[in-house]
Amino acid sequence: MTHTSDYDLVILGGGAAAFAAITEASRRDLSTAMVNTGLPIGGTCVNVGCVPSKHLLAVVENGAAAAENPFDAVRYPEEPTVDWADALDGTNELVERFRQENYVDVAEHFETDIYEGYGQLVDDTTIEVVDGADEGAHITGEKALVATGSSPWAPPIDGLDDVDYYTSETILEERDLPESILMLGGGYIALEWGQILHRVGVDVTVLQRSDRILSDMEGQLGREMQRAFEEEGIEVVTGNDFRRVHASAADGGAEAIQSGVAVETTVDGTERTITGDALFVATGVQPNSEGIGLETVGVETNDDGTVHVDEHFQTTNPDVYAAGDVIGEPELETVAAKEGNHAVKNAFGNEGVSIDYDAVPAVVFTSPEVAAVGTTEREYMDEHGTCSCRTVQMEDVPRAKAVKNTDGLVQVVKHHETDEIVGVHMVGPRAADMIMEATLAVKVGLTVDDIIDTVHPFPTFSEAIKQACQAFRRDTSTMSCCIE
Repeated sequence: MTHTSDYDLVILGGGAAAFAAITEASRRDLSTAMVNTGLPIGGTCVNVGCVPSKHLLAVVENGAAAAENPFDAVRYPEEPTVDWADALDGTNELVERFRQENYVDVAEHFETDIYEGYGQLVDDTTIEVVDGADEGAHITGEKALVATGSSPWAPPIDGLDDVDYYTSETILEERDLPESILMLGGGYIALEWGQILHRVGVDVTVLQRSDRILSDMEGQLGREMQRAFEEEGIEVVTGNDFRRVHASAADGGAEAIQSGVAVETTVDGTERTITGDALFVATGVQPNSEGIGLETVGVETNDDGTVHVDEHFQTTNPDVYAAGDVIGEPELETVAAKEGNHAVKNAFGNEGVSIDYDAVPAVVFTSPEVAAVGTTEREYMDEHGTCSCRTVQMEDVPRAKAVKNTDGLVQVVKHHETDEIVGVHMVGPRAADMIMEATLAVKVGLTVDDIIDTVHPFPTFSEAIKQACQAFRRDTSTMSCCIE
């Protein structure tokens, strides 16, 4: 049955951008409704992204504790193991709790009407539910927000469409893991899931097209992580020119023949065929912008399918705004939320707020962790023709030495004239937490001397940032633990 309802703001999508938008709209006493298209309410982060992957990373890290224990004084009577099915059960319980408390209850608190089903823009700021529980409903707003997120993307490799493969979404449904997996991709999804699977007993091979993993980050980070992964037993093959993917049959003996997958590639001029029991495609995401009526209401997209917006998140239809993964990089939950918040401020308050994406940190939650913010050494060199950079190895940081957790490094990039910190890049324990000091430094333009003059607690991993700043002023190899 068709029915129409009017609101101040209508939203296509139900993830981080949408919920940040209804929070800001509620503050302005605006009526809101959303059509939750695709994943369950909450979107990627809570259902198939941040929450489940970080939970599972913590599970497997504890499972690996015995094998990685560096202290002779600590002994394990038996080696811990991880029950994958139990781990998934715990993940599902956590996701359901997050979804209820952080999304369903929040929407109810803000009196947001939620329509379930596949939605399309059909007339300027009107959304029709064309399939699903609320099929036939029409909701119209003074303004509309497109926040449909993104989905895993598979590259155009010959034969890939003809084989079964996992993604970061479908792996969460797999109770019986294969013995070996080929991980296609070398970004944060590939590394996080590669380590998860390796630590539950899967033989993992990471296949990266470029000459290093984490190719979008500072070069030292990828090289350090490749070394750490290979020490752990994860094979990393970089510089692939992928030719073809096809199913293969691996003879497991007279009684068992297991179907597998083969990747034909060229590495350093040598043709190779790399085989495994299964394939995991982790080569990035694509915006969920097709089939939602954008062209009907005059909303243009870019060549890569992302919704075209200006710096204030307004689309080519002045009454329609867009936020989150559907408008492109960086595809981060916190960025999506900030964009959704700003879209409402601009749509209803004409505040003209935007985001400084140079001050947005990126984190990879592997062990060791990876974190970065701001300009890389190469980017600075390309812009200025020079670079003022210093790198400190974690093995030289007192806290790291004390706890025998010395993998990693910290690099600080500063402006060659003003001494302002423009980039910080790190691999190491607690990097995900340490990066906030660096983010504030980049955001507000702190200098290396500002960091040096700030008393840091001793001994902490965060001293690595201060030590990297001190390296601009002195020889840190002749420095005592607490020198200022």
